Amino acid sequence: MKKLIVILALSMGSCFSNTSFGQGSLEHGKAQLNVGVGISSWGAPLYAGLDFGVAKDLTLGLEISNRRYRENWRNYYYDHNITGISGNLNYHFNRVLALPPRCDFYGGINVGYVSWSSPSGYNGDGHSSLGLGAQLGGRYFISNHFGFNLEFGGGNAFNGGKLGITFKF
Repeated sequence: MKKLIVILALSMGSCFSNTSFGQGSLEHGKAQLNVGVGISSWGAPLYAGLDFGVAKDLTLGLEISNRRYRENWRNYYYDHNITGISGNLNYHFNRVLALPPRCDFYGGINVGYVSWSSPSGYNGDGHSSLGLGAQLGGRYFISNHFGFNLEFGGGNAFNGGKLGITFKF
């Protein structure tokens, strides 16, 4: 996992060179699929989401995630299932920062619901909730339709980050 993060970080560094390739920011009326794994203190969530270009430099998205983890609490093992669904709004800084077309740098807000399922008898911290959050992320496209993404954020279904791939269509 560390090697993959280093490779992605080095690739993102080339976003500040003058190389040209596919479009980084999502155009109005276009969509992209993001899938990957999250980084969290409650297990490693898998996620999938769709982003839609709604205006110049703005995307609106919907995402679902799921994670399962086992917790040792007071010498008992509890299996938890956490499912999140959220919507997000992102502003893409590509034009403002004059980034090359293969790069996408964005930030935004999200709102979502997290459903936390724990076994009966568990009295720990887990609970379902509605939450607001924020994210900051980037993508590096190796072709017109395929790229890698890295995102950090908190306050909602993901408190930590996400690493995955993006498919534009």
